[in-house]
Amino acid sequence: MDPRTSAQDVMRCDLCETAVVQMHCDSCLVNLCKACVGEHMVSDQSKKHEVVQFKLRKSTLLFPVCKIHDKKEDIIKEKNELNETIYPTYQYIAFDVQNRMSQLEKKYGDLSTAITKHGEDWHREIDELVQKLKAEVEKMKNTQLQTLQKHLDEINKIISDIKDEIDSLDVAVKSNDMSKIFKSTFSVERYRNLPQKVLPSLPTFTPCKIKGQHLSKIFGTVSSSSPTSDKYGYSMKTTKNSPEAGSSPPVKQLLDEPEAVTTIDTMYRYYLYNVSCLSNEEIWTRGGDSTMKLYSINQGSLLKSIRTKSGYIPSDIAVTKSGDLVYTDISDRTVNIVKNEKIEVVIRLQNWKPSGVCSTPSGDVLVIMYSDDYPYQTKVVRYSGFTEKQIIQFHDKGQPLYSSGTIAENRNLDICVSDWKANTVVVVNQAGKLRFRYTGHTPGLKNEIFSPRGITTNSQSHILTADHNNDCVHIIDQDGQFLRYINCGLSRPWGLCIDTNDNLFVAQWKTTKVMKITFLQ
Repeated sequence: MDPRTSAQDVMRCDLCETAVVQMHCDSCLVNLCKACVGEHMVSDQSKKHEVVQFKLRKSTLLFPVCKIHDKKEDIIKEKNELNETIYPTYQYIAFDVQNRMSQLEKKYGDLSTAITKHGEDWHREIDELVQKLKAEVEKMKNTQLQTLQKHLDEINKIISDIKDEIDSLDVAVKSNDMSKIFKSTFSVERYRNLPQKVLPSLPTFTPCKIKGQHLSKIFGTVSSSSPTSDKYGYSMKTTKNSPEAGSSPPVKQLLDEPEAVTTIDTMYRYYLYNVSCLSNEEIWTRGGDSTMKLYSINQGSLLKSIRTKSGYIPSDIAVTKSGDLVYTDISDRTVNIVKNEKIEVVIRLQNWKPSGVCSTPSGDVLVIMYSDDYPYQTKVVRYSGFTEKQIIQFHDKGQPLYSSGTIAENRNLDICVSDWKANTVVVVNQAGKLRFRYTGHTPGLKNEIFSPRGITTNSQSHILTADHNNDCVHIIDQDGQFLRYINCGLSRPWGLCIDTNDNLFVAQWKTTKVMKITFLQ
């Protein structure tokens, strides 16, 4: 019975059950007499007891927490996690798998086409070889026949001479004129020495034995492969309503044929090395002199020129998240930022020289640098607010990861370096652990050695690198699998960058022209 509504005249203390109630503990909902307050306070010291006069007790009773409502809260939390994180993640995984399936279909189709073309090349080469050998046989035959014909002509001449000699002797034998007989001369002796025999040298054809195993090694082989697992796996994605909404971009397919949209002539006198997008309408460029130039993409016109503080050629350029130009200068060992056309030195190195530079989506700056001492060392340093935050130099076995290069960061936070001295693209994860090395795709477009220069990444986590020797750009996926070449008439490509619409910009070293290319649907 609730004492608040009961008809009892007198309420007794809950502890002693004899004295009249004078006090009340709001924390424990216990009625107390004044004598029992102290005992109640020490009975459970884990609680904070709120003892008040009985008439001042709280009007609303405190009830135990409802387990049903607790359970519903847990269900709601799980539902939200499923809706906002897990479901979009699996959607992304499904898109990713579908994308890989499409790429796989295309790659295997390209593989079959390549084998067919190689077979046609072999047929053509064999036909040409057969015709060449037959021509050589015909030539050898004609040479030998000419030699034998000459020999035959000489024998026939001797036969004719012998016949004339015989006729002359017949006349002498039949004549009774002694003077004619004595005047006759005899030359039989000279015919007794017979001519040398001319023997033709008959050629032989020694065919190579055609055996399946031997032939396949000469023709080419297909390396077997099976799906592998990436130990770093997928990362959780979120819906548009969550804080990380931008982390799962729509899946875009590669175009069947990349298309050159426009070409910008930078008019550098000495080569063109780098290009970096300020926006979808403007690009910064770096050539073979001390001037960095800003161009309008649509108009192709020069908008601004900035000369390096040292007066020497900058080593590399990048645009920060806030839109400022950053450049490295080996000559004075500095990393510089350009704000409102004013240059500020933000990093000055000792015993190291800065080279490649890139700005990450998080706002960090990655710099590749070389040591002064020999043998030269190469490392990647991450700067946050231009304060050194991370150094990446060696892999787990203590060997150097890099010898040179330009740099980019992927959407999955992998750090991608185009090591032109080693003819290799080196990719490490966010912690600096080696994920893979890409050494090119065989056959190259011009069958030259893979020579990576500029490197960039796009919204699909594709890695693109300029192959200077083969006049093309390689596209590989985030796990190092070759996807395709981009050619579009490129000549000696060097620097690369991608705008927010996934358009590719290629700085062509010798022509000093920048080509804008679309390659995604």
